[in-house]
Amino acid sequence: MGPWRCLLLLPLLAPALRAQQQQFMEYVERRLTLLEERISQWHDQSSRYSTELRDFKNQVLGMLEAAEKEREAMRAEAESAAVRVDRLEREVDYLETQNPAPPCVEVDETLMDKQVATAKQRKNEKYTKLTDCSDTIASVRAMKILKRFGSASGLWTKDAAGTSEKIYVFDGTANDTVYVFPRMREFTLFSATRKAARIKLPYPWVGTGHLVYDGHLYYIRQQGLSFQVIKFNLANKTVVDSSVFPAEEQIPVFGLSPSTYIEVSADEEGLWAIYATKEDEKNMCLAKLDPASLDIEQMWDTPCPRENAEGAFVVCGALHVVYNTRLPSRARVQCVFDVSGTLAPEDASLVYFPKRYGSHASLKYSPRERQIYAWDDGYQIIYRMEMKKKLEV
Repeated sequence: MGPWRCLLLLPLLAPALRAQQQQFMEYVERRLTLLEERISQWHDQSSRYSTELRDFKNQVLGMLEAAEKEREAMRAEAESAAVRVDRLEREVDYLETQNPAPPCVEVDETLMDKQVATAKQRKNEKYTKLTDCSDTIASVRAMKILKRFGSASGLWTKDAAGTSEKIYVFDGTANDTVYVFPRMREFTLFSATRKAARIKLPYPWVGTGHLVYDGHLYYIRQQGLSFQVIKFNLANKTVVDSSVFPAEEQIPVFGLSPSTYIEVSADEEGLWAIYATKEDEKNMCLAKLDPASLDIEQMWDTPCPRENAEGAFVVCGALHVVYNTRLPSRARVQCVFDVSGTLAPEDASLVYFPKRYGSHASLKYSPRERQIYAWDDGYQIIYRMEMKKKLEV
């Protein structure tokens, strides 16, 4: 096609090109308008969200300020209560100092000799059980470490016979102040002793062989070369009775716990005393105690050695002795002595305790809970026991 023909077609194509250009411009304008509407909508939403966020922030700040004021008010009330409690404790201490000290116990040598003679007459006789309890320990079902409190040696326990949930803590092997927590929760959560009530005993204790039983504290007092069992009423804070333990030339009952000369234990049958004398310094002795009069009802020589023993307790009339090594390893019940003769020592299960921190300073069996409260190098531990019938062993 020649150039003159292209010139002839230009007038015909110009209107089509202008129409197409107009359509393109209208399309661009529509898209720009839509984009502006969306930008305006986004701006409105952003402003609304910003306003809501600012309102929420102001609301939260108001709530935080109110909470801070309440916290300050509660702290002021707690400090005021602590001041009142401290004042009350001082007043109670003052009243206690005004009361006359309990009289010293005079030892009636004749009565003591009669008690020793009566107990020796029944020594090693077969025991007639008071209950139908026939259980023994099969294994340690669970271990729970609660906290670390106090010194390396001590004792913590509940009332072995009553229903009280109070926790009694004896810190150390020679002291005269017992800490009392109202429940396990308070003992676990609070690290300070100011959260606990204090019971000041008339005489200091020795060792870790003490016991809380039926509202009374049975603890050991050393007086010269002899040892006394003190019965202390926890309700009125007075000494109910005391008795010189009728054993001559006593020695530490556990080879790994040299401060404990008498271990008072409780089980389903009542109270027991675990001890040792120079007469048979290799093995332990066991005695049945009358909780009312502190008289010795019966005594036994056991085959359980003192060497490497760290603690012991009684379950259904059977003495269970826990052993370890000088360098603490895994503790185990390696000797069982049943006073009723139902369970032979060689038939008892060898029970191992889980690996822990050191060696046990005390082991307190709770017959109503079927568990042991242990003190291990300052750690308070609960062992839950798996039981089985003696005839099934």
